[in-house]
Amino acid sequence: MTLTVEERAKVLVEALPYIKRFHGQTVVIKVGGNAIDRARDETLLDVVLLRYVGMQPVLIHGGGPEISAMSERLGLKPEFRNGLRITDEKTMEVVKMVLTGKVSPDLVAAIHRLGGQAVGMSGEDGPTIIAEPLDESMGFVGKVTQVNKEPITALLSRGYIPVIASIGLGYDGHAYNINADTVAAEIAVALKAAKVILLTDVAGVLGADGEVVAVLSKDDARRRIEKGEVTGGMIPKLEACLRALDGVPLAHIVDGRTKHALLLELFTEAGIGTMVTP
Repeated sequence: MTLTVEERAKVLVEALPYIKRFHGQTVVIKVGGNAIDRARDETLLDVVLLRYVGMQPVLIHGGGPEISAMSERLGLKPEFRNGLRITDEKTMEVVKMVLTGKVSPDLVAAIHRLGGQAVGMSGEDGPTIIAEPLDESMGFVGKVTQVNKEPITALLSRGYIPVIASIGLGYDGHAYNINADTVAAEIAVALKAAKVILLTDVAGVLGADGEVVAVLSKDDARRRIEKGEVTGGMIPKLEACLRALDGVPLAHIVDGRTKHALLLELFTEAGIGTMVTP
């Protein structure tokens, strides 16, 4: 579909109030894995645009499919529990290798190619993310106990887009694999972000009729988790939204396979996906 000149102008006019509202504000965006395989350049181009219109995007990434593929190539069988990867010592080595050695550099290079400036880092750098074991039976799976925001704000103040791998540093000096949605929520709270947006590979939280639930209250989201109405990877996403709402006004679960999903969510009245509210 080709837009006329007038239609293009209407799109820009519709975006203007949102650009004004979020100018100078921090937006934490979780990307990676299956969520943006179909629309990676469009998603990253959105991020670059956000920076140029005066917003401060922070990217958090995982790399589940890449980690699983590399693990299998090395003879390690991926295992999951409640959407989280069980991470023994060998798997943790794979996590670090894939996230900091491939996924992060690829995202940074793509942002540079699209006209932005980015710096890749992990939670170990700084250190930015301090973690402790989530559950001994899960191995080196961590939960965030502290976020040191100074390394992130230093990059933002210099015009860079931080691209952060979801790895934390434990008090024991060991690296911990942390769910990227969880990391996004904790960093959003620490930075007092205006929004946290989790890009996923489904349209949003689905209701009993299979349709996307456009708006969920905090209480309704918690009820859906407790009653088992959401399963698998959607559990940590909703839990991350609940955590983010402790300090962030709004949290969103958005289909990252949709081209320009970030612009549609941020700069249009209708938005897309599921918005979780206090």
